[in-house]
Amino acid sequence: MKVDAELVKNVAALAQLKITDSDLASTITSLTDVLDLVDEMQTVDAAGIEPMSNPLDAKQVMRADEITESDQRDQFQKVAPSVERGFFLVPRVVE
Repeated sequence: MKVDAELVKNVAALAQLKITDSDLASTITSLTDVLDLVDEMQTVDAAGIEPMSNPLDAKQVMRADEITESDQRDQFQKVAPSVERGFFLVPRVVE
């Protein structure tokens, strides 16, 4: 894919990025390098290779979903400045 100034300006406008004329040449070079790398990676035969969930091949250990504390809502709401029907009331901050 050919990256030129018009393409970079169009993509920058869509992404709401400001790219100055002095940065245009280096941006074109960077995008060209990235797209060349992607093209090179497309040539690799990855058939039969299972995708990894992370590069470290780590396992996510999940704890059991068990209740570890008792319900203390009434105790906490005793010291609250304002409570109504089991909810904490707070001052309005948005008009």
